Amino acid sequence: MVSAELRELALERGRRRSSLAFYRGFRGFLRLTAHRYFRVRAENVGVLDLPGPTILAPVHRSNLDSLLVASHSSRRIRALGKESLFTTPVVGYACAALGAIPVRRGHADRDALKAALMLLGAGETMLVFPEGGRQSGDTIGELFDGPAWLAARSGARVVPIGIAGTEAAMPQGSRGVRRSTVALVVADPLDAPTGDEGRRANRLQLQSFTHELRAQLQKAQDRAVELTGVADAL
Repeated sequence: MVSAELRELALERGRRRSSLAFYRGFRGFLRLTAHRYFRVRAENVGVLDLPGPTILAPVHRSNLDSLLVASHSSRRIRALGKESLFTTPVVGYACAALGAIPVRRGHADRDALKAALMLLGAGETMLVFPEGGRQSGDTIGELFDGPAWLAARSGARVVPIGIAGTEAAMPQGSRGVRRSTVALVVADPLDAPTGDEGRRANRLQLQSFTHELRAQLQKAQDRAVELTGVADAL
């Protein structure tokens, strides 16, 4: 099945009431189990429930990151997922029910971006990792302009999110999960970048927005690291 067909199937599945019920049940399970197991500390998570189109832009250190963010929001969070996850019926249904949209890893997937814009236009919340793939350490490096591009075209706010402790809990290449103190810090949202005199933001303005996002993301990450240290000392 080609990517476009997979994407339409995922979007159709994601619209079903059964999918939303599955999402809520899974989120409740995470709250009952993962929050206790990882001794989660969180700050300013009320921002995750703000209404209207929103782009969540967390750091990315582990496969646990998206689950941690989603478990703290009462809204359903949509995300872009690698296409291979959707080729198996059971896994594909679960990913679609959890709000994911298939994309071709390593390719410029314009259709996926159009789908993301459609969802944001409907007032939904999208999770986009501005660092791209998983990184290591607590220093925020160069970011991609993806969140800025989506925000400029949809008018969505962008929320920087720092996450500490998930890399220790489940580093890259790990098949298991270690118990570790985890912290999530949600920064105040950034308004979508705009151009001069109501025009669409140009490339320099998008880059300026991305630089600001990086600065706010680093502050949130530093605070998350601080929270894990305080919790471990108790």
